[in-house]
Amino acid sequence: MKYSPQTDPNPLPYSPFKSCTVPRPIGWLSSVSKDGVENIAPYSQWQNLTFDPPMVMFSANQYPDGRRKDTVLNAEQTGWFVWNMATYDLREAVNISAMALPPEENEFDLMGVTREYADNYKIPMVAESPVKFECRYMSTHRLTGNSDVGTVDIVFAQVEKIHIQDSVITSEGKLDIPSIRPIARMGYFDYTVVTDTFEMRVPGSDEYAQSGLEGRA
Repeated sequence: MKYSPQTDPNPLPYSPFKSCTVPRPIGWLSSVSKDGVENIAPYSQWQNLTFDPPMVMFSANQYPDGRRKDTVLNAEQTGWFVWNMATYDLREAVNISAMALPPEENEFDLMGVTREYADNYKIPMVAESPVKFECRYMSTHRLTGNSDVGTVDIVFAQVEKIHIQDSVITSEGKLDIPSIRPIARMGYFDYTVVTDTFEMRVPGSDEYAQSGLEGRA
């Protein structure tokens, strides 16, 4: 099977596109409006960009009526947002935060999690989340789609502070990912969870390359 998504009708009952680029890490992003209204929402188009300095990005599709997402507006207007690591234990809170609420309503009031606040700007963070990034807004790049909902804001930011719970750090000084159990977005209504990891080292790579791949300080 093959088809051209710009010109051909989808040959399957469900679009395969978002089910091919998987698993996608979840950008569980908290922010606050310039008027002090708190917000948190999950974005499945989230990724790190580079490490020196650490930079990240997320993309947010518009609503069908052309409105832009609150997270984008809040980041642009205050200059900050926070990434909270989404885990299996927090999956229900993540799902609740995906609800399309009016801007004046606070998802934190519905999720049953504990608030704590970032150091650089008073943005709520999920205390139960084992890893958080305080992200300083840099810029937005807009790509126009074939529809209002297809139009996307791509937000770039620099990580200014990293919070890690001591309990998820191994004796070697690494993150214990299998115990954290991060969740990731698949296609359709599906998610997955990281419970197993394995190691591979690039054949023939020198010590410098090995150190970089391992993330050695």
